[in-house]
Amino acid sequence: MATITELKCAVRDTLESRGVLGQLKARIRAEVFSALDDQREARPPLSHENLLINELIREYLEFNKYRYTASVLTAESGQPDVPLDRQFLANELNVTEDASSKSVPLLYGLMCHFVSSGDPGGKVFLRGGSLPAATLAGNTGPGLDA
Repeated sequence: MATITELKCAVRDTLESRGVLGQLKARIRAEVFSALDDQREARPPLSHENLLINELIREYLEFNKYRYTASVLTAESGQPDVPLDRQFLANELNVTEDASSKSVPLLYGLMCHFVSSGDPGGKVFLRGGSLPAATLAGNTGPGLDA
């Protein structure tokens, strides 16, 4: 007869082999976050740039079936529940798509453009966006000190 430990290991291995264990863990994290999220606390205003960035990330997450991660992003960021229209997003980013690029998230197309750019210098000059001063002051990450 199997011990409790052996039974636990067998169940864990079965769930892992079926690809269910990761989904369950992600679902539990999303539910815990949802339970702990204080809806009374006002969220900072969502800037236009953050709205677009979050939407690019959400589209990527949903394409890759990271649905629980996408739900946490939406809840935590204050992103609208209904995704932005893809054509609107492409227009805001000044992106023109062909038929093949529409089958993948815009983020993949942007990456492909910059990685495979024929520019011999290989560098793109980036300038800071119009983030609120409080956001910039609170973030000490690289690249935001320009």
